[in-house]
Amino acid sequence: MKHSLTISDKYDDIINLPHHQSKAHPQMSIYNRAAQFSPFAALTGYEDAIMEKARLTKKRPELDENEIAYINEQLVIIQNQLDSKPIITISYFEYDNKKGGGSIITKQGIIKKINTDEYHILLQDNTFIPIDYILRIDFTEDDFEIPTINQ
Repeated sequence: MKHSLTISDKYDDIINLPHHQSKAHPQMSIYNRAAQFSPFAALTGYEDAIMEKARLTKKRPELDENEIAYINEQLVIIQNQLDSKPIITISYFEYDNKKGGGSIITKQGIIKKINTDEYHILLQDNTFIPIDYILRIDFTEDDFEIPTINQ
């Protein structure tokens, strides 16, 4: 009668040998070994396009007349005190370069210049902000000499 070999019997002679280490080629890292089995990215930039599509933007908020008047009053106060270089906190809308809408940025700094002809302000860090995009300006009144109206 013929003896049939099982699969384990076929490899009995090599099953307990140590793993081969090449002397000519360094061992591949686990990261590179895993990369061999990752899916092929057939569309270059597809992941970036998906991430960009998922990124949220906001619609520019509209201010009412009272809010606009208040911001203008604050800008006049700041304009008269530019030499004292007070620190202000300003929130403004910044349009997105890649898609519709944008985001609200809040920044603390010192106003370098208020350009009433071109209707923008320039901070000392060279941030350019159109006055129409300003949503809020805050400052400590201790930093300013607020004019009082005598009645």
